[in-house]
Amino acid sequence: MLTAREQVKFLLLKEKMTVTELAKEMTAHTGKHWSRQALSSKLSRGTLRYDEITAIAEILGYEIDFKKVPFK
Repeated sequence: MLTAREQVKFLLLKEKMTVTELAKEMTAHTGKHWSRQALSSKLSRGTLRYDEITAIAEILGYEIDFKKVPFK
């Protein structure tokens, strides 16, 4: 299973976007100032909140989908 950091990095690569560009989009999307360093730090530490992850997904053109898995 990929970490949030690995997943975001993968999607950034796929969408040809840098962390700096994502930080600028996050600022526009959330109204809160985001720097490249702040975003990178949260990704590295694994401290992004759910609303921040959903904002990243929206910016990159994705949605988060929870699926029920069979109980083992």
